Parts: sequence; C-alpha cells; structure tokens
Amino acid sequence: MYTLYIANKNYSSWSLRPWVLLTELGIPFEEKLAPFLGGTSSSWSAFREFSPTGKVPCLHNGDTVVWDSLSIAEYVAESHPQVWPSDARARAWARSAAAEMHSGLQELRSRCPMNCGIRLQLNEIGPNLSRDIARVQELWNEGLQRFGGPFLAGNAFTAVDAFYAPVAFRIQSYRLPVDDFAGAYVQHLLALPSMRRWYEAALKETWRDSDHEQETLSQGVLLQDLRAA
Repeated sequence: MYTLYIANKNYSSWSLRPWVLLTELGIPFEEKLAPFLGGTSSSWSAFREFSPTGKVPCLHNGDTVVWDSLSIAEYVAESHPQVWPSDARARAWARSAAAEMHSGLQELRSRCPMNCGIRLQLNEIGPNLSRDIARVQELWNEGLQRFGGPFLAGNAFTAVDAFYAPVAFRIQSYRLPVDDFAGAYVQHLLALPSMRRWYEAALKETWRDSDHEQETLSQGVLLQDLRAA
C-alpha cells in the first residue's frame, strides 16, 4: 500500500493534489501528516526524515520514494491508468493543463496562499492576479466545453482536476471573481466527498503556523475564521 506524507490540510495545497487524487479515485493509501514547524528550516529538517527534498508531498511504496505532486501522479498512473483520461487527446490536454498549474500562475499562488478555513477580502486584485484568474477561467472553460464535463477532461475525475483542487479553495477563501461557468465547476469540486473530507479536517486543525498566517493576512481584510479555536 502507498504511504502518502502530507502537511497541514488547512495550508498545504501541494499535499492536497495527490491526497484528493488517491481518495477520489478510491486508491488505497496510508496518510501520514507531518505539521509545518515554525520557520522553513525547521520543517525542512523534520521533513527530510521521509522526503529527500525536505518538502511535502512525498509518496512511499515499499522501497520506492516518489516526491513532487506531478511525479507522484505519474508514478501512480503506471498502476492505475484512471489517473489520466483514457482518450489520447483529452490525456494530452489534461497533462498540459496540470503542468501549467504546477509551474505557472505564480501571482495566484503568492497573492492567495491556501488557507481553507478563512474568508478574506483582498486589498486589491491588480493586473497580474486578474491575468492569472482570467487564464484559469479560460483553461477551465476550454476543458469543460471541449470534453463535455462535468470534470475538466470529461466525465471522470482525473489528475488535472486534482491539480486545480487547491484553486477551488482559493476562490472560496478569497472570494475571487469568476464567471458563472467557472463558478459552477468550483462548486462541483467543493462538493466532492474527497474535497469535503479534506475541508472538514482542515477546519478541525487547531495548530497555526505564524508564517502562513502572516502571509495570508498581509493580503487583505479578514472577514471570517471558520477554524476550530
């Protein structure tokens, strides 16, 4: 059985990707949560015990260690082909879209760090964040219309949906403006059993990391904190 090392569900967008992929597809795994520690260097030292990069997520399968969310998806797909769409054209598009999320959309990442349990009004959107939001909407609309939905590459949840799952939480937390078509996809993702499980667990976390909290609160005005005290 796979063992998946992740960090706090409230904060760790990278951990969410393989976790929601395995969970939604019903692929058995053991979860091991290692909370972020105060300061990047402290977390790195602790995470090095199970991850060669000192980062999460990291997947263990016997003697095999696989790190980085995209690499984990590809490794799991070797034994579970449903990770990617069966249609070759949809699969090529899904891989490209997932890779774009993996390496791009930097303004969206930096301005809206994942923090599932809060609702925050941004001080401003600005042209760079607006461009990233527009690109996400363009990409989602393309996939949903081209392959028929309700998921990005067709009628089944695949890795490309997992890679955009953190964006759904970001749109919810920061009240980002999206069109009705993209908004419906966000609600569809948030309603998935796997996403609901992750969200409920994130709200129950009482542990706080000052670096993550400051990064979030510096972006705007806190409207709600729904997390357990």
